[in-house]
Amino acid sequence: MKSQQKRIKHQSVEKKQARWGIAFVIPSLVFFSLFNFYPIINAFYTSFFKKKVLSLKPPTFIGIDNYVYLIQSSNFWNSIRATVVFTLGTFIPLLVSSLLFAVLIISIKKGNKFFQIALYAPAVLSSVVSAAIWLLIFDPRGLANQWANVLLNTWGADHNWLANWTMVQISTMLVYFWKYIGYFVIIFIAGLSSIPKSLYEAAQIDGTNSWQEFWQITLPLLKPTVVLVSTMSMLQCLKTFGTQYLFTQSGAPQDPINVITMNIYNTGIRDHRIGRASTMSIILFIIMLFFTWLQFKTSKSDDVEY
Repeated sequence: MKSQQKRIKHQSVEKKQARWGIAFVIPSLVFFSLFNFYPIINAFYTSFFKKKVLSLKPPTFIGIDNYVYLIQSSNFWNSIRATVVFTLGTFIPLLVSSLLFAVLIISIKKGNKFFQIALYAPAVLSSVVSAAIWLLIFDPRGLANQWANVLLNTWGADHNWLANWTMVQISTMLVYFWKYIGYFVIIFIAGLSSIPKSLYEAAQIDGTNSWQEFWQITLPLLKPTVVLVSTMSMLQCLKTFGTQYLFTQSGAPQDPINVITMNIYNTGIRDHRIGRASTMSIILFIIMLFFTWLQFKTSKSDDVEY
């Protein structure tokens, strides 16, 4: 009888805790749904209409005409190309370099905190401030030309960081690499710190070297962190906007760096075609959703065991 009464009391306490938990979670769910799910649903609905932002006329239902137009639009496919080039050129170096920096920093016994703070500092800055800083660096009289001329022995040459088709793409990649590498290094350091040191001690007893430890212990056990960083960095690259916008406003050519997000902004805000801009937003959302699903599907990070 006493054991049954204890079980009943325990169940009642759990029910009360669950109710309070739901009560505290509901406001955040409502807030999240209001500012995340509703814009997605509204954009999907608007994509089937011809609608202008400042027009007082009601929107006209046109079905999938916006999608057909974008498929046939060379401007939209150029945005796809610019987004793919930027993502591949930034995502892969960012992933590899952040992992290598994390392994290097965690192996340093003295001063590793300083290197972590130094690398993470740019992540605190907004994209606008980062772009403004690098606009000064990419100036013909800036540090970028000076460093390049020292390395290439081309004294006095202007490498057209913000004028040449290829160089302006590299410039945007450098800004994002500089800004976000410290953020992902910190995530990798947290993942490396969670690996038990006893595994390395056992491996050293077996006579393994540092290179073998990295490939046979560190990298396999770091798989969940690699999946997290790769997904976050890929999504961050796909939704890039601030750097490209600031560069074009400062005189850089638009076509090389006209990523999808900037095309959405120009179509919706400058040209007032909110229906067509919503269509591009939905296409970008589907692309991001697909690649996120693909990464989780191919990685199978739950198979990792210590």
